[in-house]
Amino acid sequence: MTEKHEKYQRLISRCSSLPPTPTAVAYPCDRSSLEGALEAAQLGLIDPILVGPRERLEAVAQSFGAEIGRYATVEAPYSAVAAARAVQLVREGKAEALMKGSLHTDELMEAVVKREIGLRTARRVSHCFVMDVPSYENALIITDAAVNIAPTLEEKAGILQNAIDLAHVLRIEEVRVAILSAMETINAKVPSTVDAAALCKMVDRQQITGAIVDGPLALDNAINLEAARVKRIDSPVAGRANVLLVPDLEAGNMLAKSLSFLAGADAAGIVLGARVPIILTSRADSVTTRLASCAVAALVAKARRESAAALG
Repeated sequence: MTEKHEKYQRLISRCSSLPPTPTAVAYPCDRSSLEGALEAAQLGLIDPILVGPRERLEAVAQSFGAEIGRYATVEAPYSAVAAARAVQLVREGKAEALMKGSLHTDELMEAVVKREIGLRTARRVSHCFVMDVPSYENALIITDAAVNIAPTLEEKAGILQNAIDLAHVLRIEEVRVAILSAMETINAKVPSTVDAAALCKMVDRQQITGAIVDGPLALDNAINLEAARVKRIDSPVAGRANVLLVPDLEAGNMLAKSLSFLAGADAAGIVLGARVPIILTSRADSVTTRLASCAVAALVAKARRESAAALG
């Protein structure tokens, strides 16, 4: 681990005293997805259940000198079956987290959100990137950049609450949310600014809790104090945001990838709002990013166990 990954190292270190989280890994049939799962297992972050065609899993493992004999496997001939069987492992209580392998995100999420046999709860299912941006002091949460394409106001409220709850799991002391738009003034011709104003009022009325929230804010004055000062924005969030709520999936995806490929950031991915945390990784992710995603899921799973115990 280098200094670049210091924020992720802190997350991974927090899991050192936790038991490995039983995790159903759906169709890890390429090197990056299988190696990521095995690396996380070796660090004690997860206890993987590999769901896929056994012969192919063994062949992939042998291609980089790994051995999967010590890990549980569930036979699934192709990716859609693997997604369904991984979800079933969660429903049977055999797994406390779900991890994406080499199948497409849509294929996994289709199994997750099925009403009768999926993993839905009363919460909105949404995605968060936990970004390690070298030039930014703290981890930066961006939501939603992978699941909700064009969320309504009601859906944004659920996405926002999920992100706030995640920030508390990650022990962010003061959660400061910037609701992003192209400008910091409310303009009826720009719907995201109107949604931002409504979300802020929902916070005032305790419909959304646990954070200081402000918006609309443009990206510059959300994360840069000088930009906020120049524009004379008086806000406890402006210039200091640690959670960014984007207007839609396209904006979030472009923002996260811009930070990754232009600013050298890493993006650990997690889906919240289902029965268990879902680890979403990309084939382009580094090993460190995959481990950080598993660490975030382990911390969320721990918080869920503690919440369930507190409720009796």
